Amino acid sequence: MIETLVYYFSFPFVRYAMIVGVLIALCSSLLGVTLVLKRFSFIGDGLSHVAFGAIAIASVLNLTNEMLFVLPATVVCAVLLLRTGQNTKIKGDAAIAMISVGALACGYLLMNIFNTSSNLSGDVCSTLFGSTRVLTLSVSEVWLCVILSIAVVVTFVIFYNKIFAVTFDEDFAKAVGTNVNGYNLLIAVTIAIIIVLAMNLVGSLLISALVIFPALSAMRVFRSFLSVTICSAVLSVICAVLGILISILAGTPVGSTIVLIDILAFFAAFVVGHIKKS
Repeated sequence: MIETLVYYFSFPFVRYAMIVGVLIALCSSLLGVTLVLKRFSFIGDGLSHVAFGAIAIASVLNLTNEMLFVLPATVVCAVLLLRTGQNTKIKGDAAIAMISVGALACGYLLMNIFNTSSNLSGDVCSTLFGSTRVLTLSVSEVWLCVILSIAVVVTFVIFYNKIFAVTFDEDFAKAVGTNVNGYNLLIAVTIAIIIVLAMNLVGSLLISALVIFPALSAMRVFRSFLSVTICSAVLSVICAVLGILISILAGTPVGSTIVLIDILAFFAAFVVGHIKKS
């Protein structure tokens, strides 16, 4: 088995997949705790569908670098989603459902009407479930992922105290002069960047699992925000590495394998948490 892994890691695309996988797992876990505690977990699902629609438009326009279109489009929709969710007539969950379903439907419709590929089903499956995209990354895409991941981690560290305050008590944070709307906007934009990056790893339909499961697992074992965040990050990276290694050895889809490992980790954390309470 070791020899097989050494052989596979002699190929650059496998090393690229591992680097991107670790970075995405780290970034998604940091804000996953905040999204779960703010009961806004499905924003990842909604924005992933938006990203799918943006990818469909980019493919129709024959753009050589989809990221230059998909990333700004997803960020704009994250801002709109945040603003719409604050509307008293359209609540947050309804806004997410409205935007996500609309983007997913329009994206698939565009891919069918303006079919530019001989294998439409394969392209759609790869985009939705991340089957092969992570194994076809270019050097420029890897560097872009590294740069954006560093930006996400640095942003989280710098504004950790503010994100903590906004997460637990927006009213108190607003009372002490914190720009709550500004930091909510920062969270929305950051999660949009993570979503676009994660599409190459697990696909648009599985992104929510990458964001939510590590946070939920950590919450079963720890109680403080800092401990949960650190545990979530470590657990997410371990699950991503194991998922990629297993997918290489067993020939299974990368995204689905990582999510399965996250689910198993959640059940393990649930057992550990139950033992600690008893």
